Amino acid sequence: MNELRFRPATEADLTALVRLRDDAARWMLARGITGQWRPGELDEDHFGRVMARGEVWLAEAARSVAGAWELWWEDEAAWGPQPPVAGYVHRLMVDRGAAAPGTGRLLLAAAERRVAATGRTRVRLDCLAGNARLNAYYQDAGYRVVGHKAGKPQPGAAPKSFTLLEKELRHAEGDATAATEWSRRPR
Repeated sequence: MNELRFRPATEADLTALVRLRDDAARWMLARGITGQWRPGELDEDHFGRVMARGEVWLAEAARSVAGAWELWWEDEAAWGPQPPVAGYVHRLMVDRGAAAPGTGRLLLAAAERRVAATGRTRVRLDCLAGNARLNAYYQDAGYRVVGHKAGKPQPGAAPKSFTLLEKELRHAEGDATAATEWSRRPR
């Protein structure tokens, strides 16, 4: 079992976030997954902007970064205007050299707990439409396809087409873990 500790990223983590994202992009390219991410697409300014309007979370194992994800409280570029019922997971990243197998699912579950702790009832994400392996990964994790978005703008890249996926969250009454694990509320 992975022993992970989750915490919000800070400015001191910006370099690690860029390294993690670039390493994940290189891992994909080495396995023939093209069109998803490219090294150098996102810089420290990107992650700083996300921290200013949403949240970036780190997972640490044995004092090293094992993974990270962005959590947004709206995503009009992909989902259009929506009532505040969901959290939007972006850039789920795992350090393939340091993280144990299954870490990605643990990160995804932590993001789901964070969203549930705010009282929102859904987690949404988008996945490159042509990446069948990643689409299957999220569907195996309980997400269902609810639509498609063609031509979604990308930071530092040409627009791409995405599959929109959503997972309904179950709220356990009196779940003390969810209530105390997360101290920040959505903006």
